[in-house]
Amino acid sequence: MSKPINNNVCNEISFNAIFNKYAKDLNNFLYYKFGDHLNPKDKVQEAFIKLWQNCSKVTPDKAKSYLFTVANNLMLNEVAHQKVVLKYNQNKPKSYTNESPEFVMQEQEYMKKLQNAISKLTEAQRTAFLLNRVEGKKFKEIASLLDISTKAVEKRIYGALKKLREEIDEL
Repeated sequence: MSKPINNNVCNEISFNAIFNKYAKDLNNFLYYKFGDHLNPKDKVQEAFIKLWQNCSKVTPDKAKSYLFTVANNLMLNEVAHQKVVLKYNQNKPKSYTNESPEFVMQEQEYMKKLQNAISKLTEAQRTAFLLNRVEGKKFKEIASLLDISTKAVEKRIYGALKKLREEIDEL
């Protein structure tokens, strides 16, 4: 027997409500965790498709957890695929700018330092830091999104800032 309709997300109204509530946060979570080059918007769509396909098995209170887990797994699969692609694709596209070569070199060096420093952060610190500094989310919003306490968010962000300052002299 199937579950009653109000105990799953198979009806259009509850599915739309879940989509409207979590789609943006899910996209931002994937963007900050994995970057834009892996098409987080596509993975958000795929996660919602999988939710719809398995709607009879997912209750509304478990939908957020289901979506974030599925989307995260989709991105991890894409990362594994990209590693294979990068292994066989060694040529980098050339980019041309109007800036002086010195400026371009300094900018590239700084961006490398910054990316390197951010990559050395723990995943928890990186996610909380980027949600706060790039997205502009408040600690309370981040805590709700990541299902942790506000104090834990503060600790992660301050730890990230401390590590970044140690890594990059220009900050």
